[in-house]
Amino acid sequence: MEPIIQVKDLKKIYKMGNEEIPALNGISLAIEPEAIYCLYGTSGSGKSTLLNMLAGLEKPTEGTIYIKGKAIHKMNEIALAKFRQKYIGFVFQSYNLIPSLTALENVTLPLIFQGVPKKARETRAAEMLAAVGLSHRMRHKPCEMSGGQQQRVSIARAFVNKPTILFADEPTGNLDTTTTLEVMDIMTSVARDYHQTLIIVSHDLEIADYANKIVTIKNGEIENIKVNKPEERIVSHA
Repeated sequence: MEPIIQVKDLKKIYKMGNEEIPALNGISLAIEPEAIYCLYGTSGSGKSTLLNMLAGLEKPTEGTIYIKGKAIHKMNEIALAKFRQKYIGFVFQSYNLIPSLTALENVTLPLIFQGVPKKARETRAAEMLAAVGLSHRMRHKPCEMSGGQQQRVSIARAFVNKPTILFADEPTGNLDTTTTLEVMDIMTSVARDYHQTLIIVSHDLEIADYANKIVTIKNGEIENIKVNKPEERIVSHA
């Protein structure tokens, strides 16, 4: 099976005055379609920098990044924005919901940018909120929901346009342990149902254990890649 993401010799160097700080030191990685990956490592390991490179949010200093055969490292900002709108979804640690909008309105936003008619986008958003267990909260605003519920809205928004790839940067960092497991179960289950590729950044081994492959990053390099069986883990928490 052809990789959906192919990274080769990726380097990222940040400049602070006259000092150069290497964040990535020649990473090469192939990511398979319809799989769940975790970029795992301690703070400062380079895992979030790698995710930002993969998502086209930052440009590499050196190296290549191909997604669906497209050289995103060569794309300008307009081309990248269109590519992300079509193929990529994001789940953030801080939810990034618009406070003045209801859950339903927040989830419809990606569909507005795609030009989906109002009735169709509200139907799809309602279906997605139902999938994450929030049918009863569709008309509530973020301030009227718990952190776990807000993150479910964020997940629904990320999945509503059925992107090929989803990036989740420390998606449960603001949640308690019980809510973390609930959110991870939902996010990984929906990704499998829609046959999507999910890439999670985490420093938590319990989160990493949801992935098919755990890519451990240390000092800007891949230390090892562990093949995992998340199905066994999910059953054990049932």
